[in-house]
Amino acid sequence: MKKLKLQGTFTALITPFNKDLSVDFESLISLVEHQVQSGVDGLVVLGSTAESQTLEMKERIAVMLKVQEAVNGRIPIIVGAGSNDTRATIEFTMLVKEYGFSGVLLVAPYYNKPSQEGLFNHFLSISEAVDIPQIIYNVPSRTGVNITADTCIKIAMNCKNVIGVKEASGDLEQMMEIIHRSPEGFNLVSGDDALALPIIFAGAKGVISVLSNYAPKQFSDCIRFAIRGKIGDAVKSHYNLFELMQLNFIETNPVPVKAFMKELGLINTNLVRLPLVPITEGSEEVIKLAIKKKEIC
Repeated sequence: MKKLKLQGTFTALITPFNKDLSVDFESLISLVEHQVQSGVDGLVVLGSTAESQTLEMKERIAVMLKVQEAVNGRIPIIVGAGSNDTRATIEFTMLVKEYGFSGVLLVAPYYNKPSQEGLFNHFLSISEAVDIPQIIYNVPSRTGVNITADTCIKIAMNCKNVIGVKEASGDLEQMMEIIHRSPEGFNLVSGDDALALPIIFAGAKGVISVLSNYAPKQFSDCIRFAIRGKIGDAVKSHYNLFELMQLNFIETNPVPVKAFMKELGLINTNLVRLPLVPITEGSEEVIKLAIKKKEIC
């Protein structure tokens, strides 16, 4: 199994669309180059920010391969391969491995609300079936189930391919318990931009970020300051970006981040696929005002 260093800023990349809602591959390539040149530590494709749930399988494959081609080995690429069907997740994870990606992000099974034992066996089955670095994604607000600290540590101790967890529960005490009890080589990264700084100070290794879609250099610098123990610089950078972190969730992700990116000229449309709808006029005005106040790159 190839090594994957889960540390720093990994951008949860959006999927840009054309006016007919087909994937805008030209913009996607441009976004990838902007990310690499801005110094992010890695990319996550086909996550919830990418609207992967509304992409057909052939589109998913095309997106991840186009990103892989554009990156050309310069930074690691993690592919969102999770679902609420263990067998389907294993099949897609096998495909990701076959194409040579750095690892997979595996969201907790959603809708069917498994028990903690069910969650453990889900991740154990994937780990035993596919020899590729795997990262758990705990986001109870979207899945309806929380991977507890006990279950997370049990997975870390028994699943040799699971190298870390993206924690988006919002529960700092739970995150700190995971960090405190984790075996060597198992890292926690924040799934919330606004909580990345405090949880890094508590021992986390980085963030899988929404904000870095349009502020990759600023946020990468902030996270590096934090990891290197430059507390003053990290705190100053964090609060310079704090309003943007909040506005990214003024409506359902990735609606606001696409509005930011369209306004900044990074993508051609801010369109999303149903059941999401484009940003409301009021929220769009708030975002435009925020851009005027900030220097974003």
